[in-house]
Amino acid sequence: MFRKALLCASVVAFASLSVAAAQQPPAGIKRTPLQKIDFPEGYTTVTGIAEIGPGGAAGRHTHPGIETGYVLEGEAELLIDGKPPLHLKAGESYSIPAGVVHDAKVHGDKSLKVLGIYIVDKTKPLASPAK
Repeated sequence: MFRKALLCASVVAFASLSVAAAQQPPAGIKRTPLQKIDFPEGYTTVTGIAEIGPGGAAGRHTHPGIETGYVLEGEAELLIDGKPPLHLKAGESYSIPAGVVHDAKVHGDKSLKVLGIYIVDKTKPLASPAK
């Protein structure tokens, strides 16, 4: 009887851990907004710091407007659908057209840190996941 109870408790505990792990957000990208301005008409311009940990990735996503940025620290492969991969390192800049699916994958053992500027449709979220 004790063995059955222990087995059941173990199964429940393992299942609970699996569910909790599935609900954890992916490491992905951390955005720290620095400034937000409603300009130009119908758009919001957001300036912020985006960070991705060593070996991490932002995850495929889009923005409802353009993104431009400057790499402050680290190196990454910028993957923009329809374009060849772009290797970026500190001191370099990039731009991504509105609505285009993209991802950034960090190279090396340092985090990637970029200063990003997003000029996006003010009625939509800053970023949306893509398949």
